[in-house]
Amino acid sequence: MIYLIISIFCSVTVAVLLKLAKRYKISIPQAVTWNYLFAIGLSCFFFKPDLSQLITTSPDKVYLALGVLLPVVFWCLAASVKNIGIVKTDIAQRLSLFIPILAAYFLFNDQFKTVKLIGLAVGFTAIFFTLYKKSGNKTKGSGWIYPIMVFVGFGVIDILFKKVAQIKSIPYTSSLIIIFALAFIISIITLLYLAFIKKQKLQLINFICGCILGFFNFFNILFYLKAHQAMSNDPSTVFAGMNMGVIIVGSLVGILIFKEKLNKLNYLGLALALAAIILITISQIYAV
Repeated sequence: MIYLIISIFCSVTVAVLLKLAKRYKISIPQAVTWNYLFAIGLSCFFFKPDLSQLITTSPDKVYLALGVLLPVVFWCLAASVKNIGIVKTDIAQRLSLFIPILAAYFLFNDQFKTVKLIGLAVGFTAIFFTLYKKSGNKTKGSGWIYPIMVFVGFGVIDILFKKVAQIKSIPYTSSLIIIFALAFIISIITLLYLAFIKKQKLQLINFICGCILGFFNFFNILFYLKAHQAMSNDPSTVFAGMNMGVIIVGSLVGILIFKEKLNKLNYLGLALALAAIILITISQIYAV
């Protein structure tokens, strides 16, 4: 359970760092780029992959898709935290689990039982109430597009990572390093564009913040994998604990520390999000 707690802490810390980025004028594209470089270094240190195998491995299309999606969705995550806060962004991210569930039904002919259908209905209702805002206090511009992109983006990423897990030619941890490397390449191309075309200065503070971001981002993944290994006979507990834990802790941090404002319907959405995850977990355990 300690692995799960650490993973939850690291996940929420990533959201907090993205929230603080605006306050301290940190460049998100720069920080995200160095985040992947640092994650590659940590992956090599902890996973100790066969580097010769990594060099000779031809990138699968799934790897390439993840290499593009990871930084793009990370930027959307940062924009969402900036525009609507940690609470609503964390809920959008965690409810993205419904995307692979729907994919299982439409693409892989998975059979849905009653409890799972109820869980999906409750989950989509939760998204509506969570993102609801009174007309007199609207988010400026296209701010609401970001949590939707987070929802869809993380859902697609989850599907792609499940496909990566089916690749048996190289270990899953080695696959992670390849994906991080591709994400870094995409990010560095973006960084060069900003530096030479948009004349954005590369600053040491962004490198430092990127390394800190990469530290928590990597250990979020590492301890989530360790939690699944330690509780291999009870994966549903890890699944539910991670999603519910991030929503609860993220909500407390957003409300109590950053004073994020929620209306009554937003709180209802928060409660429905937790209920939806519980229902989905029950459906997985008991196949009901």
